[in-house]
Amino acid sequence: MKIGFRVIKTAVGTGLAILMAKWLGLEFYTSAGVLTILCIRETRQRSIESAVEKFISCIIGSLFAAAAFKLFGFHPWVITILLLLIIPLLVTLKAGNSVSTSAVVILHLFMLGKVDGLTLLNELGIIVVGISFALLMNIIMPSSEKRLKEYQELVEANFKKIFNEYAIYLRYGESDWDGKEILETQKLIQEAKEEAIRDVENNLLYTENDYLRYFEMREKQFEIIQRIMPLVSSLDETYEQNLIIADYLERLAQGIHPGNTVSLYLDELREIRQNFKKSPLPVERKEFEVRAALFHFVNEMQRYLLIKRELFVQATKRQKRSWKSVFMGTEEGK
Repeated sequence: MKIGFRVIKTAVGTGLAILMAKWLGLEFYTSAGVLTILCIRETRQRSIESAVEKFISCIIGSLFAAAAFKLFGFHPWVITILLLLIIPLLVTLKAGNSVSTSAVVILHLFMLGKVDGLTLLNELGIIVVGISFALLMNIIMPSSEKRLKEYQELVEANFKKIFNEYAIYLRYGESDWDGKEILETQKLIQEAKEEAIRDVENNLLYTENDYLRYFEMREKQFEIIQRIMPLVSSLDETYEQNLIIADYLERLAQGIHPGNTVSLYLDELREIRQNFKKSPLPVERKEFEVRAALFHFVNEMQRYLLIKRELFVQATKRQKRSWKSVFMGTEEGK
């Protein structure tokens, strides 16, 4: 059995919320702990969204219940009418997941059998205490930096392995590779993107981060890697051009890292294309098909490299905008 950090936060926050609500002398003080449990989510952003949703639903429940019980008295059928009105309203307000918390408030007032300023203040106190401790607990969030770095290293290692295996096949026309890195990489990129999104949601000052952009870039590159796999497998005969591409892929594999070395490999790719054009024409059909496949392969690799270059172009633009805003702000300050 494994106890995660979120479980610990939920347990501690729930106990503190109940303790505070009891100390304040609130009736149904245990409900504050229930609210804390419901509002603690995976990220700060989701926790805030849940807290706002629960707060709105509780206020709506309190107001509707106060009006209905005042007008019609404390009867079970009044609760039925209230839920028939409140549930569609909360769904319309996109707070349908908080129907249960609104119902709890309604049932509290029903059990007390009275609606006055003190009872409504009691419910408000429960809501505020429960939500406050949930938000307080979610201030503490573990850093995703280490995990994201691990994902980055694993994805890059798999990219290197795949390119090296492609090179082996192009060089020898056969390989005993089982292709497991293809499936692994697809899963790793998806998990890494989810982790990066959680990191964004835990940092409320920005809507995306460098890791999210990085893994989105790798995802696009991986689509090309998958696309060229059947192309490589069709090149089962060795020609001079195969060996040139194999050498290139081995060098490219060694250069896979977060840094920007795209221009170097693009230049080399252009040279390979020019050399292919200068090569003697194929003398047999099979060689012609191989040459055509290799040209297609070179074009795909160019797209692969341009995807990464675009990442650095966009990063440079963001940096320039950032510096521009700083200088403009300084001028305005003067």
